[in-house]
Amino acid sequence: MTFAQLKTCGLSRQKVLGIKSLAKQTIDKTFNPKLIDKMSDEEAINYLSQLRQIGRWSAEMILLFTYNRSNIWPIQDIGLLRAISKNYKKKYLPPEKFVSSLKKRFSPYCSVATWYLWRSIDPEPIQY
Repeated sequence: MTFAQLKTCGLSRQKVLGIKSLAKQTIDKTFNPKLIDKMSDEEAINYLSQLRQIGRWSAEMILLFTYNRSNIWPIQDIGLLRAISKNYKKKYLPPEKFVSSLKKRFSPYCSVATWYLWRSIDPEPIQY
């Protein structure tokens, strides 16, 4: 699709550039999503973060929802931080040291803990 066609879908200029870049990298094989399965979480986050428009938080969401990784602890996620504050009676933003201690406690199932913490502040079920 052309840039203009993608824009008519309601995408921002930056999103269109990101999609076009991803398509190009996939075609020229400088990005191969099949490699992600063999990577550790941190390696996959770094690999995905090299893509245009993908930062750490986006990479973690991709690993959580697309690759079903079991130990993702997205500490840049506002919802997770709000849920930790509420459930553990901590100020918002909760102390980094406390968030790190929870990661150790929940490993290797941080993704499950994240989901339950999200649900604790937004109990409406979401279809994934």
